[in-house]
Amino acid sequence: MKAFVYETYGAPDVLRLMCLAKPIPQKDEVLIRLHATTVTSGDSRVRSLRMPVGLGLIARIALGFFRPRRPILGTELAGEIEAVGSEVVNFKAGDQVFAFGGTSMGCHAEYKCMRETGMLALKPRNLTPDEAAALSFGGTTALDFFRRGNLKRGEKVLINGASGSVGTAAVQLARYFGADVTGVCSSANLEMVRSLGADHVIDYTEEDFTKNGEVYDVIMDTAGTAPYFRSKGSLRPGGRLLLVLAGLPDMLAIPWVSMTTTRAIVAGVAAECQEDLLFLAELAEAGHFRPVIDRRFAFEQIVEAHQYVDSGRKKGNVVVTLG
Repeated sequence: MKAFVYETYGAPDVLRLMCLAKPIPQKDEVLIRLHATTVTSGDSRVRSLRMPVGLGLIARIALGFFRPRRPILGTELAGEIEAVGSEVVNFKAGDQVFAFGGTSMGCHAEYKCMRETGMLALKPRNLTPDEAAALSFGGTTALDFFRRGNLKRGEKVLINGASGSVGTAAVQLARYFGADVTGVCSSANLEMVRSLGADHVIDYTEEDFTKNGEVYDVIMDTAGTAPYFRSKGSLRPGGRLLLVLAGLPDMLAIPWVSMTTTRAIVAGVAAECQEDLLFLAELAEAGHFRPVIDRRFAFEQIVEAHQYVDSGRKKGNVVVTLG
């Protein structure tokens, strides 16, 4: 099979198209032939090793100190099951599925094996493979942070970085959960964020949300630009700051904030839960959630897709299609 492999950290041109052995599913696995995958901000950070402040050494320990331990990037996919292991009971060959590879990655390839009990679900019938491939990263991340942040109906939530993969998912999910949603993004993306269900939008190039006098029950920062020291004045007593992109100083502040104030910081890697994937599929089929796709690239153009993600200009998701 063809796969894009990287053997050293760096710019997008470290990626090389190679021919590898086609994987064989274990007894509890399915073999998926990919129709689409994505390039996310997470792929960019892992490839380049550009991590939030203080996490570079920790990332090297987790990912491979001198070279990548997992040489194939990519966390999301949509495709067709080609074969199943002898103990698989819930899926069969021919099923159209989507999946989240998560920390195991490996989705920038023509084939991938997934455990039946892993982050795998049937594709919503009303979504294209391109859309289904983009369901998981932003959707599961936003769901996990909202759950840990105990978001409630009627609460005021601000989403900083509302036009990215996690941000566009968070706006739709917060709206579905009955929150009053404010999205912060650039002027070019205001209408798009409003169309996703935001009740209010703020152009960060014109207005600083931390200085406008508004306070919120929940602030979600997906951009890494609203740490606690900047956002605390915009949090109500009992408010929660959800740091999707947190540095080490933010994490070290968690116990201090908890002990000395009524507020809370939620940070750390989002949990991987199959029930979240099934929930997103249900919402998509009911018309309550739909991934935003900015651009599509052919599989052979994956280096260009990485370059575009690195530019910081993407809106929603960047999808890579396989023939």
